[in-house]
Amino acid sequence: MKLLLCDRHWVFAESLAVVLGEAGYDVVAITRGLDDTLAVLGREPVDICVLDLGVMPGDELDRLAALRAVAPGMQIVLVSERADADKVTAAAARGVRGFVSKDQHVADITDTIERVHAGATVLPVPARAGSRGGSASSDAARRSAALLTPREREALGHLVLGEDTKGVARAMGVTYATARSHIQTALTKLGVHSRVEAAATALRLGLINAETGEWLVG
Repeated sequence: MKLLLCDRHWVFAESLAVVLGEAGYDVVAITRGLDDTLAVLGREPVDICVLDLGVMPGDELDRLAALRAVAPGMQIVLVSERADADKVTAAAARGVRGFVSKDQHVADITDTIERVHAGATVLPVPARAGSRGGSASSDAARRSAALLTPREREALGHLVLGEDTKGVARAMGVTYATARSHIQTALTKLGVHSRVEAAATALRLGLINAETGEWLVG
């Protein structure tokens, strides 16, 4: 299966690409906007485009027609910060067969991609505004957050922004060895094995703002 990932959050897209690649999927490209996506589709066959709603300003869902014109046989799985009921309904009306939110486990995202490729429709039944939901993700975020010290949280925030260990050390005003220690301890506490996986976990659980690196959970 050939996939194209289009997401404004580069770290999230790269992290997802690593997981999908390890699972045997062929990620032909990662893009950050519709123009780049259209260019790739003009030269590469793609089975599924995993598309961040945030890259489509204005009447975002109406922009899907441009993708369908270039790759009519391609299926689209939309990604959003949360499964907004109105967006899910509007996406379904435009022929979208898959919709995932970034707080879902990566295994659930992969499962949605697989099922859409097999011909299924995988659209959630999201809670309307004012309802309560997502408690499992919130609980997981709180448990992970409670394990990390303020400096470990800060280091993780810089990882989400794409910094390497030298960059983390420079941003935090500490030595390379100290930054590496904060990073390694954060990885251990989160139960992950790489900086990419740590960043992806932080984003999936809603611990950190992907744009600013700011810690979101008290």
